Amino acid sequence: MVHWRHLPIAMETDKWYDVNGVWTGSTTILPNNELVVLYTGSTNESVQVQNLAYPANPSDPLLVNWVKDPANPVLVPPKWINIKDFRDPTTAWLTPEGRWRMVIGTKVNRTGVAILYDTDDFKSYDLQDTKLHQVDGTGMWECVDFFPVSKNESGGLDTGVIGPGIKHVLKASMDDDRCDYYAIGDYNPKTGTWVPDNPKIDVGIGLRYDYGIYYASKTFYDQNKERRILWSWIKETDSESSDIKKGWASLMAVPRTVALDPLTGSNLLQWPIEELEKIRSNLNEFNEVKLEPGSLVPLNVGPTSQLDIMVEFELDKKLTDSLPLRAGSVPYNCAGHGGAGVRDALGPFGVLVLANKNLTEHTPAYFYIVKGKKGELDTFFCIDQSRSSIAKDVDKSIYGSTVPVLEGEKLSMRILVDHSIVEGYAQGGRSCITSRVYPTEAINDDAQIFLFNNATSITVTASLKTWQMGLSSTNGSGWVWIGPSLILVVVFFFVVWTWQNQRNNRS
Repeated sequence: MVHWRHLPIAMETDKWYDVNGVWTGSTTILPNNELVVLYTGSTNESVQVQNLAYPANPSDPLLVNWVKDPANPVLVPPKWINIKDFRDPTTAWLTPEGRWRMVIGTKVNRTGVAILYDTDDFKSYDLQDTKLHQVDGTGMWECVDFFPVSKNESGGLDTGVIGPGIKHVLKASMDDDRCDYYAIGDYNPKTGTWVPDNPKIDVGIGLRYDYGIYYASKTFYDQNKERRILWSWIKETDSESSDIKKGWASLMAVPRTVALDPLTGSNLLQWPIEELEKIRSNLNEFNEVKLEPGSLVPLNVGPTSQLDIMVEFELDKKLTDSLPLRAGSVPYNCAGHGGAGVRDALGPFGVLVLANKNLTEHTPAYFYIVKGKKGELDTFFCIDQSRSSIAKDVDKSIYGSTVPVLEGEKLSMRILVDHSIVEGYAQGGRSCITSRVYPTEAINDDAQIFLFNNATSITVTASLKTWQMGLSSTNGSGWVWIGPSLILVVVFFFVVWTWQNQRNNRS
């Protein structure tokens, strides 16, 4: 999951049923260890259909070559949906009746829908009378994912696991806003329905995997390490002309493990896979750094263009309890209140990454605490791109959301920096932000990091560790992948992906 090699393209758009796109699909491992892939194809008439493919040589450990089934397409859109709103089949799982079941995303008017199909042989399918789930007003559901999580164990579960102590996550990528939403609930395998634990944070209206530019994600079960791994696509947010000039566009985020948060039971925890820690080097450690109001503290850690940063912040609880409520009637949000430069009693404070000496370019990752009407503290985790680059043709949004902080917990964040990618994980992965930045001066040896405290009324104590991250090889056969250090054409565990330029033609 860290070292990669270039492989040939798995499937070309060479048939009438996928001539306009070999789109997202999923692999199912059958009991005899055979593999089948279902993927969406766009036909010569732009109808979205589902197609079947197999590895040409199952004994090939890399599964380089694939064969399309002569019976394709094996599924066409039901008559009650638009022919361009039928895509992205999930991994299949076995029902109690011994049939294979999978989910496909669609919409009816403005209602996002996840529909179910059962099959015995992956060639003939029965559309189920009941829908797995639907949410009004959410639009088209792309890249639907459906998987179990344990309430009692920290590891992952195979897709078909059901039983006591099991919850199910339903996730969909919203075509309208290009964000990935999820909800936790209960699945009834007999009725084929799923119900969210909290309808107020249902799919498309509540929790997100990531509050930055993280889209079209997919999980798979790693049976060797018994974990569920989440991977996603990061788009470009500069101009098309810049992409053409540099010769590439878009990349994959760092793979994450995903599991139910055992302390809250109401959200997922996402965390970079443990293999990433094997490419750390040059540990630097800073303990109990006092950050007075208005502090900016440079950290001498060597090169900072590729870093793994772990930092904890402590506040004086007695002082925070004594401070007045936040002024103003408009609720705080990361994007709407000016970013890290706007000071208040309890924030912002955090880390500046990809910063140059005179701070004309810098990207803050920070916490901002808001005191509510009843004295409660709401914690926001944000990444501010507004000063990330002096370039004029790049997006400079401010991303973020609230993050649950339980009694007695320190505020913690992990930041992965790789040249033009900043990935943030708050409170052990309860909230995540992926940011795409384009510094022109804070690059290579000119990039620095700082601790900062822009709060006006509190002193913050920070303890921080940093590691260098970078390129290396494994027996000369692979590369460390972290951010855009290597641009890959990936068959992602046999999941077929199509990028933004094709997706824009779907609607």
